Amino acid sequence: MAASLLQQTTYTAPRAWSTVATPSRKAVWAGRIITGVVSLLLAFDAGMKLVQAKPAIEGSAQLGFGPAQVFVIGVIALVCLILYLVPRTAVLGAVLWTGYFGGTVVTHLRVGNPLFTHVLSGVYVAALIWVSLYLRDPRVRALIGKR
Repeated sequence: MAASLLQQTTYTAPRAWSTVATPSRKAVWAGRIITGVVSLLLAFDAGMKLVQAKPAIEGSAQLGFGPAQVFVIGVIALVCLILYLVPRTAVLGAVLWTGYFGGTVVTHLRVGNPLFTHVLSGVYVAALIWVSLYLRDPRVRALIGKR
């Protein structure tokens, strides 16, 4: 009985997805390049935290985090990066990165760091993540749409 129900179930993409034009080759490549640059920076940051590099430990200590917390933050960043780089889970990865960078904004604001260089740096990176997805992923284009 259950097997026959599963065989009869089919998935149909939402109507909005079918009406969105696929991105041009230039847009897709621009999105891939932005993704590559951002991903390299994020991988470097996560790696520094995971190997407990001295600059990562010292910088995080100034923000109120201990070495054990820095390692956990590195693991979270690595998971977000992996999800962002897998096409099927890229949107979930972008959502998680947005939350991660929301935490960085609050942390830098709490310790009184400069607004445009430290506090908003997470907003800049999150914006690049979403721009790269918009350029290369029709699902994100359908969600955001043209304004």
